[in-house]
Amino acid sequence: MNPNNEAHEGANDPEAQQIDEIVRSGPAGAIAVAGIATAIVVALWFAFYFLVFLPRGVIH
Repeated sequence: MNPNNEAHEGANDPEAQQIDEIVRSGPAGAIAVAGIATAIVVALWFAFYFLVFLPRGVIH
């Protein structure tokens, strides 16, 4: 896709090697942030359910 091979031009560059290591490790941080955000939303939903809906009782 890259006809100039610009990505491989500085393959011996230590900075490029560090970047390659980081990219190879994957999106662990993004997955952690998404998991924490999801846990917060679920916790808020349960809190709202138990603290608001259940105390009101059955509506007739």
